[in-house]
Amino acid sequence: MPIDKKILKISDEELVLQIAESNNSDLFEIIYDRYANLVYHKCLSFVKSKSEAQDLAHDIFIKLFVSLKTFNGNSKFSTWIYSITYNYCTNYVTRDKQSKNIQRDADFEMLVDTIDDDILDEDILSMNANKLNVALDKIDTKEKMILLMKYQDELSIKEIMKVLSLGESAVKMRIQRAKFSLIEAYRN
Repeated sequence: MPIDKKILKISDEELVLQIAESNNSDLFEIIYDRYANLVYHKCLSFVKSKSEAQDLAHDIFIKLFVSLKTFNGNSKFSTWIYSITYNYCTNYVTRDKQSKNIQRDADFEMLVDTIDDDILDEDILSMNANKLNVALDKIDTKEKMILLMKYQDELSIKEIMKVLSLGESAVKMRIQRAKFSLIEAYRN
């Protein structure tokens, strides 16, 4: 159905009201044309991949069409669409990072299972004290803290669990990761 040229000139807010009342996807194309570039570029600023940004923008416009009736006019429509875009992209990136962290942790656990803990301890104990202090200063503060708890303060795994409010496997994994970081920093 051809769109009346007068409709092209009405405000976003009026257009949204008409779309919400009629559920007219042809009218939604006007909103799409007005904001597609803005939404796409905002998505691109989050993900850096053109195809991924296009997918995100597509998903956002579907979400917008479905939720147009919830637009209450308390803010400008452009502010509302920006907010939806920003929140959608933020949630997407957060989920993606969590997914990658879970995979990295799983890969690390597989690696840790193949390494004898005593070998790492021997490596650390054989380090030159001065170089060891330099290496400790180069690793992440949390890694340094957990190593000092274990080796300097001689806390048990259970005691470290209580101090850090973590489970046993999490404490063991963090200690292993810290050992690897320390050995790598020491070698460099």
